[in-house]
Amino acid sequence: MKTDDEGRAGLLYGIGAYGIWGLFPLFWPLLEPAGAVEILAHRMVWSLVVVSIALAALRRWGWIRELLRSPRKLGLIALAAAVISVNWGGYIWAVNSGQVVEASLGYFINPLVTIAMGVLLLKERLRPVQWAAVGIGFAAVLVLAIGYGRPPWLSLMLAFSFAVYGLVKKKVNIGGLESLAAETAIQFLPALGYLLWLGSTGEATFGAAGAGHAALLAATGVVTAAPLVCFGAAAIRVPLSTLGLLQYLAPVFQFLLGVVYFHEAMPPERWAGFSLVWLALTLLTWDALRTAHRSRAAIEAAARARLSSTELSAGGGSADDPEGTPVSTPSAQPGR
Repeated sequence: MKTDDEGRAGLLYGIGAYGIWGLFPLFWPLLEPAGAVEILAHRMVWSLVVVSIALAALRRWGWIRELLRSPRKLGLIALAAAVISVNWGGYIWAVNSGQVVEASLGYFINPLVTIAMGVLLLKERLRPVQWAAVGIGFAAVLVLAIGYGRPPWLSLMLAFSFAVYGLVKKKVNIGGLESLAAETAIQFLPALGYLLWLGSTGEATFGAAGAGHAALLAATGVVTAAPLVCFGAAAIRVPLSTLGLLQYLAPVFQFLLGVVYFHEAMPPERWAGFSLVWLALTLLTWDALRTAHRSRAAIEAAARARLSSTELSAGGGSADDPEGTPVSTPSAQPGR
């Protein structure tokens, strides 16, 4: 019962995390007349405030000493901070400039870009279905480029920046809350400096546009940290395959908001490009689920074989074979 409850809680946390990320297009326009760079700077500053309060409440400070003793990890954290700044800023600008659908495309193709980077940078080997998915994704970009009259630069920027961010985070290997604290600590001074400069020129909207607007800008810290906390809670309760499926919730919500709520144009060539992307993601998901099922089956078969072997060794033979004659046991056969 406890395992079932944990699984349900993990699923709800995961839906909460990706649901909040998917609903971001409704939040950023509320911060106008602040521009994308000002919103980004506030997001950096207030995120550090929120995660510092959270870490103080949890009394989780030991990781800082270990991080400061590792120049390599510090360098990677700085790189992660730079890359996620580009991603955050590009996404905020995209939403507030009426390009929600194109932004959602970036997060749809992100898994394909991540796989391609794994091949090119980490020399990973792909299964045939994965190769097919990457090829279909490339075809989708070509279709969209022809339809737009240009490559979908915004989508590609969001996809590649987030893929690089994921790669760097994998190498750093520290917790989500701790990682966000370290990244925003690096972002804090430049962001605060920019906001102070903006205030000195009289162009800052914080305070000038009313108390409600100032409160919304300050809320960017909570909006940034809350889904990350939910994601962390989900990651320890549900299988990675489930998280892999849940990750599509965010771009699906963004896409639907762009089409239904913001009434962005969807000409036939854009539908064709998105359809190819969705086909590629369907293949990836099917292949991942099939591989996970085969792996579980192989592990369970191996466990049963070890258990049978242990019981035979302990008993010196089975009840039907009192002389200890070896009894064959089924071998693990992945995929069968």
